Amino acid sequence: MAHAAPRAARWHGSPARVASKLTAPVLGGIVFGLWAAAIGRDAGPITGWNVLLGFVSAFAFVAAYLGLRLLGTHLPRELRAAAWAGFAGVAVGFLHGLTGSSVLRSAAVAFAVAAGAFAVVFYRFYTTEK
Repeated sequence: MAHAAPRAARWHGSPARVASKLTAPVLGGIVFGLWAAAIGRDAGPITGWNVLLGFVSAFAFVAAYLGLRLLGTHLPRELRAAAWAGFAGVAVGFLHGLTGSSVLRSAAVAFAVAAGAFAVVFYRFYTTEK
């Protein structure tokens, strides 16, 4: 009996299709970058360092998101769920670390978010993949 292999993310096709696949990472990156810049600003004036922090954070978010979307389909569901959980945990932990809290508290928040994300994403992959 033949089984279908998981489909890899396809980035070719019409421009509208490519744009629809890039919408979530780009909008997520914009929100993440603005959020990081706002936390780094700490209610002070907008400086060049805040803008740089926002752009670098947004770029890193988009690059990691697209990397997971492209390479994640080649991983088994357990590792793919762990990769998405790690991505979520690192993102939230980074934002929490910008608030000035301790490294231990930021790591605890990141771990809690990653554990919750792993449970949700693994359940989704387990129930929807054949």
